[in-house]
Amino acid sequence: MTVSRVVELEGHIIDSGMMQAAFGIVMDMGGSFDVEEFDVGRTKTSTSYARMTVSADTPEELQSIVHELHQNGANPVDPQDVDLDPAPRDQVVPQGFYSTTNHPTDVRVDGEWIAVEDVEMDCAVVVERDGNGDPVRAYTKVLNAIEAGDLVVTGEAGIRVRPPERPRDKGGAFGFMQGGVSAERPSESTIAQIADAIVETREAGGDVLAVCGPALIHSGARGALAELVREGYVTMLSAGNGFAVHDLEHDLYGTSLGMDTESLDHPRKGHKHHIYTISEIIREGGIEAAVESGTIDSGVMYECVRNDRPFVLAGSIRDDGPLPDTITDAVEAQNAIREQAHEADLVLMLSTLLHSVAVGNCLPSTTKVVCVDINPATVTQLLDRGSAQAVGMVTDIGTFVPILTEKVLAAEAEAAAGDD
Repeated sequence: MTVSRVVELEGHIIDSGMMQAAFGIVMDMGGSFDVEEFDVGRTKTSTSYARMTVSADTPEELQSIVHELHQNGANPVDPQDVDLDPAPRDQVVPQGFYSTTNHPTDVRVDGEWIAVEDVEMDCAVVVERDGNGDPVRAYTKVLNAIEAGDLVVTGEAGIRVRPPERPRDKGGAFGFMQGGVSAERPSESTIAQIADAIVETREAGGDVLAVCGPALIHSGARGALAELVREGYVTMLSAGNGFAVHDLEHDLYGTSLGMDTESLDHPRKGHKHHIYTISEIIREGGIEAAVESGTIDSGVMYECVRNDRPFVLAGSIRDDGPLPDTITDAVEAQNAIREQAHEADLVLMLSTLLHSVAVGNCLPSTTKVVCVDINPATVTQLLDRGSAQAVGMVTDIGTFVPILTEKVLAAEAEAAAGDD
């Protein structure tokens, strides 16, 4: 005897691939489906609708299938209120808690849909009620932030997931963002489109977060990124201890990890420059103090301090020193990254796998992400971990950032000329 459940999909479900994905999920997991209703949107602005019955041999198999469909935007047609169970103690969620995706999500409480705030993947959803027992808000919480008594959403009922849809055309500054990673994209035109996206984001009052790896400094792109920070096109920075050390080392010694980035020579004792740099910054009391004293007078970190661009340096087990500004507590670093990620409107992930994945885990799927690396596996891993909104460009970061800076400034100049 089979069991079944009716689900529905709505939106641009054909060209976005949502409908095909739903069919594949059901078949791959051993179920079957029957499309009961299918209305096709016939223009670029109209949406499509599909209603289908999903069947499986056992209730457990059906629940697994419906769960996967739900994660991809197929929602049951008979919504019920969410199940809410209190957390038994701090950092402990109830059994069967709902683990979030990074897509916009609503929960149904007392017959009303409430948008979940601060959406990110792999969190619990907590519903807050006022003194009269009425729901006030719903928001995500990481497991280590759960407090005893928090009302946590459990099960699958009363939850609506809304995956963002890809643009149906390629117009506008963000038209190039069609997802995926490729070494085949024409570099000049793609970089120009990314530059337009940065300018558009700034003109709209948005924030651009740069997530940077040390290779950016090694490859000679330090000055170009510093200019983007100085001119306000990059408004936030997320990196590790190594990135900041090599940037500061370049200012003090003209090297990055002991190598002259212009001549490619290795000066005598150059291999010690990074640890000398750390010692000097510790002696000064931190990066800001070193800038204020005049010890540091150029580079990315200098521009962040001088222009009040917030930065997060997240430490790791491999760090030398580390710098006084580096956050060495992993949970504290995650929270700082999370706060930045929730404020960002556009994220540039520049040649760093670990920090790209860390920041990507904190981003809602509605945030635009561009990932640039010479290694296509960096973007592939980002996509595999759920940051499906990321688009990738496979190129040398030392070439990409200077060209991007040039095109950003040119795009801004062109826009200014048009206003005159």
